[in-house]
Amino acid sequence: MVGPDRARAPSIRDVARLADVSHQTVSRVLNDHPSIRPETRSKVLDAIAVLDYRPNLAARALVTSRSMVLGVLSATTGEFGPSSSIAGIEDAARAEGYSVSTLNLPATTPEAIGKAVRQLAREQVDGIIVLAPQVRVFNVLGGMAVDFPFVTLQTASGADAVGIAADQVAGARAATEHLIELGHVDILHLAGPQDWIEAESRMRGYLDALRDADLSTFPPIRGDWTADFGYFAGQELSRRRDFTAVFAANDLMAIGLMHGFREAGLRVPGDVSVVGFDDIPVAAHVAPALTTVHADFSELGRRAVRILLAEIRGEAPPSLGLLQTELRVRESAAMR
Repeated sequence: MVGPDRARAPSIRDVARLADVSHQTVSRVLNDHPSIRPETRSKVLDAIAVLDYRPNLAARALVTSRSMVLGVLSATTGEFGPSSSIAGIEDAARAEGYSVSTLNLPATTPEAIGKAVRQLAREQVDGIIVLAPQVRVFNVLGGMAVDFPFVTLQTASGADAVGIAADQVAGARAATEHLIELGHVDILHLAGPQDWIEAESRMRGYLDALRDADLSTFPPIRGDWTADFGYFAGQELSRRRDFTAVFAANDLMAIGLMHGFREAGLRVPGDVSVVGFDDIPVAAHVAPALTTVHADFSELGRRAVRILLAEIRGEAPPSLGLLQTELRVRESAAMR
């Protein structure tokens, strides 16, 4: 038995009526025609969003020779920055009529990377965004013959012509300089894992700030980005009192560190000051509220889509530069 008629899916003519344009204009917007004025394009995209219009991608691909799918190659394990960037990629792609196919690498071996790239090629993606914080992934990709456009979202300083990055060296320098301005001279660094671009960038900013202030450096403590490691480090470090402040390479380790200090009887910031990096949502709500470095990782994802689509469309890439970071001063660091 056939049920009651379902509501009719919106058509291209419904979009045209709502945007007050012709259906040919809607079609030109969907097919990225260069003659469309920005204000007209905006009206049509708004109407598409309101109606939740979904074009027939198979038919559209026959006309444009595009799949309208972007691939994301991710070599992360759920860290805040990369996860936020993927959300930004998906939002920006959806606004441009694209869907996203994300592949998470189970390992960063040359074999695993090659297999993932070949899978995306079989899906006929129009281009890929590589979100891989490990240096070795870029080394492997640099030696591969990739026959579709791709950009690298490095989430750290050092972007090239097809890379997008945030200036994390400057952010780490600002965090360390803040501690120096508070009168701290013995500052430890709880670093991220070896081979991670983010970890190396944040360590470099820390070292640059100490060098410029003519302060002694300590060997960095290599962590794994987790709060559990920070907690362990806090308990171990409480046994030595040759420092007064710690710059942690991410907020999760900083929060775990404060927990470990607290259980060992050290007060933050009374006995030890702590600064983190990332500005995760909970950073403002722990006790004490965490002073940290804010980076708009979602914007990095949106920028990656803009640059990739420009390459796909044969347009000049937008000149965006490094995304600036900002120190968010709260309660976890105090005067020495």
